[in-house]
Amino acid sequence: MILIPGEVKGKPNHDHPIVINRIHRILRTGPPWRYLPQRYGKWEVATRFYRWQKAGIWPEICENLLADGDKQGKIDWEVHYVDGTVIGAYQHAAGGKKQGVLMFKN
Repeated sequence: MILIPGEVKGKPNHDHPIVINRIHRILRTGPPWRYLPQRYGKWEVATRFYRWQKAGIWPEICENLLADGDKQGKIDWEVHYVDGTVIGAYQHAAGGKKQGVLMFKN
């Protein structure tokens, strides 16, 4: 098989804005990558995120998105959110005795 320079094999990638939105959704809400709908590619979003992380590109993407949002006046730097979520865990989840007793209750 002869490869022609610039010839692309396989399915084309999704556009960067679509992938960035999916990455943001996963990072914000916390489900596993596999829960993304199939239409975004089996592991394309996760693969691209890990590639960008390894290459040091992801922090740069985030900085550029913040700068763009700030220029457009879409970011209110006076608003702050604090997450006070508390999640109960069994002792053995933290390496304690495996007796199945909650460490704390809400």
